[in-house]
Amino acid sequence: MSQASANLNIMIKAARKAGRSLVRDFGEVEKLQVSSKSPGDFVTKADLRAESIIREELTEARPNYGWLGEESDEVKGADPTRRWIVDPLDGTTNFLHGLPHWAISIALEHKGEIVSAVVYDPAKDEMFTAEKGGGCWLNDSRLRVSGRSRLIEMIFATGLPFGGRQDLPETLQDLARILPTCAGVRRWGAAALDLAYVAAGRYDGFWERNLHPWDIAAGLLLVKEAGGLSEAIRPSGLILDDGEIIAANEAIFSTFAKLVRDTDR
Repeated sequence: MSQASANLNIMIKAARKAGRSLVRDFGEVEKLQVSSKSPGDFVTKADLRAESIIREELTEARPNYGWLGEESDEVKGADPTRRWIVDPLDGTTNFLHGLPHWAISIALEHKGEIVSAVVYDPAKDEMFTAEKGGGCWLNDSRLRVSGRSRLIEMIFATGLPFGGRQDLPETLQDLARILPTCAGVRRWGAAALDLAYVAAGRYDGFWERNLHPWDIAAGLLLVKEAGGLSEAIRPSGLILDDGEIIAANEAIFSTFAKLVRDTDR
């Protein structure tokens, strides 16, 4: 990859260290003690351990930055313009079921804008990174979003409601509109990797509602730096505030967004 900044190197180091811990725990997944936070939303000792590792690494290197993580309280930094946004284990349910599709997501926000991003998939040793203006990378290879322009050739990704969530009817309506137009829709259970895969051209687009900032902050910059577009589903909305996103390559974005929003196409 291109010359990484000091901040990105700190993020990569933290992700790799937490990744080693998670891989060890993944090998012992059947022995993990699981506590239920809410239906379908589990937190494990592995998850908390990974967040502790990341937080320690980032805080030691940048003690003045703020912190927003999935498993702990938000911390306002002495530097109010910068904060880490971290998901130590995106795809927890996959992890618990022994499915090797989960990731660590670390983003650095500066003055409300994501400027550095890491999404690390330890099971496959795939490190997706991006910095504002510096392109998007997978390990040492530059990434670009897909070049496809025909819907019928495209694969999209989304999330599906689980455990009694109230947005099932809306999601089924989305699928009824989108499935007939494309080559398939995937639901792999890790939004950070969904966005990384859009950046890599593996998926042609992604949409989902009811997400948290730590699910999408890093992936947002990956897509942008790989040449993709993203917006909130509500046209005037803000992605991180609304917790919803449409992302795709430029050629198909307008058509895809209209499909998701159920407006005239």
